Amino acid sequence: MTAANEPANEREATVNDRAWKGLYRVGGVAALVAAILFRRWLGAEFSLFRSLGIFRAGPASQPITVNGWFQLLQSNSLVGLVLLNALDLINYALVGLIFLGLYAALRKSARGSMTLAMVLTFTGIAIYFASNQAFALLALSQQYAAAATDAQKSVLLSAGQTLLTLNDPAIFGTGVFWAFNLVTVSGLMISVAMLRSAIFPKVTAYIGILANAFGLGYFFALALDPPLVFIPLSASAPFLLIWYLLVGIKLLKLARPI
Repeated sequence: MTAANEPANEREATVNDRAWKGLYRVGGVAALVAAILFRRWLGAEFSLFRSLGIFRAGPASQPITVNGWFQLLQSNSLVGLVLLNALDLINYALVGLIFLGLYAALRKSARGSMTLAMVLTFTGIAIYFASNQAFALLALSQQYAAAATDAQKSVLLSAGQTLLTLNDPAIFGTGVFWAFNLVTVSGLMISVAMLRSAIFPKVTAYIGILANAFGLGYFFALALDPPLVFIPLSASAPFLLIWYLLVGIKLLKLARPI
């Protein structure tokens, strides 16, 4: 390498370092927002708080018919969208940013597994965005309210039932099901990669492994005994929250100027 090339290479390295630090910062902020504001399955949290009397708005239990969902979406669109997990669209987008930040941090020590994890992550996110039908159901509910004939209402109810099935995370094989599992497998791979890196404390890696391993129990519970699906998700939730907080704090530290 000649002396003339050294300044150019140094400038390129500085630019690249700034780009990675930008991903650290974005990923860190996304992790904190995902932990505090837009956690996954907020609909289930809302139902729990409603049953405990902490919230007064909305139904005491989720509707079990398409007509019930349409009535809820017409009377209280926000509560209906929350119960249909519309806010999970924000959560999945935030997870994409978190995992990009983690890719930037772990790319040198585990490039192969991190690259595969990114492929799984963004495949899962794309599937989720294509599968979440909350806003489509809201539009159908408005059309149902404006329908003039029983025939029109019957068609809209049939379409609504189809969308509810696609949107149901408790049905094995739906897009929502596969999206969750792909992103959770990715999270497990990233947590294992943390163990081989000196960047993250071991406790962060182990908490991530527990969070995502419990999350994958959703797959087996749904396949073997669907009524028990809440058990692995409930076990995963506190570990996932702590993992996001630890990851967010660490990524923001990595984003600081040296």
